[in-house]
Amino acid sequence: MKQLFSILAFLMALNLVAQTNTTIYFFPGQGSDKRIFDSLEIDPKYKVKYIEYGTPSDRITMSTFARQLSRQIDTTEEFMLIGVSLGGMICVELAELLNPKKTIIISSAKNRNELPCRYKFQRKIPLYKLFSGNYLLAGAKILQPIVEPAREKKRTLKSMLRRKDATYMERTVGLNIKWDRQLNSKMIYSIHGTNDHTIPLKNIQSPTNVGSISSRIYLRA
Repeated sequence: MKQLFSILAFLMALNLVAQTNTTIYFFPGQGSDKRIFDSLEIDPKYKVKYIEYGTPSDRITMSTFARQLSRQIDTTEEFMLIGVSLGGMICVELAELLNPKKTIIISSAKNRNELPCRYKFQRKIPLYKLFSGNYLLAGAKILQPIVEPAREKKRTLKSMLRRKDATYMERTVGLNIKWDRQLNSKMIYSIHGTNDHTIPLKNIQSPTNVGSISSRIYLRA
């Protein structure tokens, strides 16, 4: 995963990686798990923890879900947050609840205004509710080869998707669409891809760094 190495270099260059004894909490995307970060080598002086989502409660909001996940974070020590896609949105919420040293989101949105029009449309007309979680999960598996053309990554991504269940998929789709945050902390660093088809770069207000499509694709999973 060369793109993760390049992102780490980017963070170091901007002095975004915090000091010794800092814990870095990683938040994966909707269809992935901690394996999305497998190739990212972190200096052993930093503690690393991966957030486990579980299945969100029915009709839960992004802010409430983030508050629940905050129980996995030790706020008595210095920490920073890094999230991909859905994980980035959760990090945005946590940045308002907690006091992270840094918050970095990758291929994600800082508020609902950065989401594409189809998300906004479904806030008003929730067509996704017409489809079962099994259908949404099957659709993700079909689209995966399209959004992830790198052959060496497909097996891992398919494995991650197989671990998701229909209820999880249905409720996390709802989390994305119903996200109601309109304002966000100015202390959020946004890394985005030039050819992101899920959340187009043109929607992103003042991204901190723009990467290539290959970087964006694998990190989005």
